[in-house]
Amino acid sequence: MSSDGSCVLFQVPARGLARLELRAFANRLQRQVAGEKPFNALIANDAELRRLNKQFRKKDYATDVLSFPSIEPGKTLGELAISWDRAKAQASEYGHTVSDEVRILMLHGVLHLIGMDHEKDHGEMARAEIRWRKRLSLPASLIERVHS
Repeated sequence: MSSDGSCVLFQVPARGLARLELRAFANRLQRQVAGEKPFNALIANDAELRRLNKQFRKKDYATDVLSFPSIEPGKTLGELAISWDRAKAQASEYGHTVSDEVRILMLHGVLHLIGMDHEKDHGEMARAEIRWRKRLSLPASLIERVHS
């Protein structure tokens, strides 16, 4: 993968998603949120997210985003896997574009990669996600939706 910029890979066609715009968004997250450290994001289907979730978290179900911190912290931030199927369903459910949903999931994943954990941090990640969502002009964040 590229050592100078974040990379977005597609395992599924993801029709309607502007790939260049998504890569530009990933690079914006790299600059503004990730302390200039690049990351890789995979856009895959529910079956792949279920497989990864089962393999790495021992949870046998598809999820919307998974974060895998780098095993070599100095080089890259890590990797994300985003479910295209979940992104489409959630975009429809919450009334915004699938492109916005993928961006919300990417932001959420990057916050995990920089060490935040909404299950343990007493709201710190939720507050950070809200701040970044507003700065990045994104609809309601993942944590906001779960808690509302």
